[in-house]
Amino acid sequence: MRIIVCENYELLSKKAAQIVGSQMILEPKSILGLATGSTPVGMYKNLIKMYEEGLIDFSKIKTFNLDEYYKLPIDNNQSYHYFMDENLFNHININRENIHIPNGMSDDIDTECVLYDQMIDDNGGIDIQVLGIGNNAHIGFNEPTINFNKGTHVVTLDESTRKANARFFNSLDEVPTKAITMGTGSIFKSKKIMLLASGKNKAEAIYNTVHGKVTPEVPSSILQFHKDVILILDKEAASLLNKNDYELMSEFAKVK
Repeated sequence: MRIIVCENYELLSKKAAQIVGSQMILEPKSILGLATGSTPVGMYKNLIKMYEEGLIDFSKIKTFNLDEYYKLPIDNNQSYHYFMDENLFNHININRENIHIPNGMSDDIDTECVLYDQMIDDNGGIDIQVLGIGNNAHIGFNEPTINFNKGTHVVTLDESTRKANARFFNSLDEVPTKAITMGTGSIFKSKKIMLLASGKNKAEAIYNTVHGKVTPEVPSSILQFHKDVILILDKEAASLLNKNDYELMSEFAKVK
């Protein structure tokens, strides 16, 4: 597990975009696993800028998103379909047929879950999976539980997760109670995983991810067993780690 600590969120976002952009340049037909939430927004802004400057091309890229709320219409401004359009897809030259997001509105949700994992496998697997992390160490919407879920599935959201996401809604009552998410097994099959974390409220989850016991009660701890994981953190998120755990992003690596 490689850990890079950046001075602030701005540099974290630039570094994350640099890594994703490098993957796209090396393999123009890359399969990207994408995340929602506030943390990757800065990365998406930087990817859009790189596209506008002609540095990267999305025309042959395929994407698979981690999750979506259950039974929240995709045209709702809090759906992750809407989020991805507003924060990335509407601003780049991606082929809409190459965008994949779990269908939380499906009438046959069990089949939807199976088919979603099958589509990822049929496309050769995810080359780089972007993750955020919850205050309770959830990745995707895999909440603390008694076992690791292998495949895409429907999950009941932890109350702490709903409260954290309530800032995006008018009230807590509007936050869905369930979501469809890639399982930890689905995530683990990705060839490379990049986890982003910003803020003091993520420090404990990051410490447990790196140094804690591997347990489904800390979903992100499973990443200790993955062969290619990189954590991109700001100083606050890294505040509980030892200095020998990570490398500080040096001046020459900063993206102008």
